[in-house]
Amino acid sequence: MEIGISTFVETTPDVHTGEVVSHAQRLREVVEEIVLADQVGLDVFGVGEHHREDYAASSPAVVLAAAASQTTRIRLTSAVTVLSSADPVRVFQDFATLDGISSGRAEIMAGRGSFIESFPLFGYDLDDYNELFEEKLALLLKIRESEKVSWSGGHRPAIDNLGVYPRPVQNPLPVWVGSGGNQESVVRAGLLGLPLVLAIIGGSPLQFAPLVQLYKKAAAHAGHDASKLPVASHSHGFIAENTGLAADKFFPSTQAAMSKLGRERGWGPYTRASFDAARRFEGALYVGDPETVAEKIIHLRKHVGITRFLLHVPVGSMPHEEVMNAIKLLGTEVAPRVREEISRWEADQETNG
Repeated sequence: MEIGISTFVETTPDVHTGEVVSHAQRLREVVEEIVLADQVGLDVFGVGEHHREDYAASSPAVVLAAAASQTTRIRLTSAVTVLSSADPVRVFQDFATLDGISSGRAEIMAGRGSFIESFPLFGYDLDDYNELFEEKLALLLKIRESEKVSWSGGHRPAIDNLGVYPRPVQNPLPVWVGSGGNQESVVRAGLLGLPLVLAIIGGSPLQFAPLVQLYKKAAAHAGHDASKLPVASHSHGFIAENTGLAADKFFPSTQAAMSKLGRERGWGPYTRASFDAARRFEGALYVGDPETVAEKIIHLRKHVGITRFLLHVPVGSMPHEEVMNAIKLLGTEVAPRVREEISRWEADQETNG
């Protein structure tokens, strides 16, 4: 069971002061967060790609590379790379470069993205939303397979037996598929034999168990060893010394961020009642003291089949020192509890068949 952090490097106004941290400062803070995550023994850190004023990381590979030389063990991934509006050649080059700098710790998490700003920015038509992802994922995987590439498609100039460099340390460079829970994307990931990341940010996490089974079934149908394919979840959350404190610290920025998105997407207002319901044991918010959060992650592993958990923190803008404390608690208190219990549970499963 792998435990880590994901972030979108938000620069929204502080809910208490109204101040906005600069993109430059927030980027430097995130590098510090990655370094701390490595120091406290977390397994992975993910940085999401966005192209709007209130998010600072339009180039996750560059942010991760800044932390690569200051870390030794933690895996470094995008969360996600918006592949539909990117050039797969450049994506591969960027992450192969990161892989070299980090001595083989880079990963790509490829997704369509839930934000659409990158499409007009890079000259793509939203009518081609699904087709773009399928075509570009196919090219990315082809580049991963072979140093010299010949390829033609409908949305990018053809490549005629050209080399793509540098080549990564890892062979193959890990490519995960990110999904919000769409059955089609889950099946595609399974058929391709690619690791799956599910964004579990609402409802009951147990509702995702059938999707994990569908993914495994598709993988087995295509001849892949489904038992060896990892499944990750990305879920909002926050950890503090006690559960009440964690909830009170995490709610204001979460409400501000979710309400802003709600206005953009036509959702209803985000209330404290909604927040408190989602942080119950059966809900999708992982907010509380270390024991509470650990128990929820263990439940996710046992009943949904998740083998990597990414705590997404912060949501909105929170004080850097509070985020750092949550990372410290995740690494030093939550992760050891989860690993110990899951190790014991997996041994029992193996013994009992």
